[in-house]
Amino acid sequence: MIELIAVATITMLAVISPGADFAMVTRNSILYGRSAGLLSSLGIAAGVQLHVFYTMVGVGLLIRNTPEIFTAIKLIGALYLIYVGYKTFFSKPAASDSTGSDASLPVAAANNISTAGAFKNGFFTNALNPKTTLFVVSVYTQVVNPSTPTHIQLLYGLFMSFAHWSWFSLVSVFLSEERLRQKLLQRQVLVNQVIGFVLAALGIWLSLSSAISR
Repeated sequence: MIELIAVATITMLAVISPGADFAMVTRNSILYGRSAGLLSSLGIAAGVQLHVFYTMVGVGLLIRNTPEIFTAIKLIGALYLIYVGYKTFFSKPAASDSTGSDASLPVAAANNISTAGAFKNGFFTNALNPKTTLFVVSVYTQVVNPSTPTHIQLLYGLFMSFAHWSWFSLVSVFLSEERLRQKLLQRQVLVNQVIGFVLAALGIWLSLSSAISR
């Protein structure tokens, strides 16, 4: 029971702390609507499962104890965030009609991002996020007992994914509320620049921290 409480507490604290995942869900929810935000949240949850998988098969310890591999992950993740941030910062405002768009419409129909694109945004942001790497590896090496049955460890991993999906889905639903979203889209150039700057800044910070740690 103590182990379960520890895993749940650490997971919730890790999930709600702001970072790249939050910035990406914010971006897609505001710019592309609720469907895109929810798909990105699902992608983030899938990314968590990738971390759980390689940690449970022992690769997590290799990543943690081999600075070169961890640095490579950080640099790839940094470049991805800088790329998305750059594209967002310089993207042109989408045309909108006077009645506004329906947040419940399929993302491909209402906006200019595909279903797969929204999912991949979330998945790659999380899969290449060194914060999540350290979080999952630390939980399984420092909190979860090696004698804990495999099926229980798998359930912990599913809980981590569920927690990420739930939190970021709530964030998406809030930010894509139609009146709020339309107000933000009326200032879309500024919104694009702010979100793009935040994503790129996170990427630059990751790349600099990688260079300093070497």
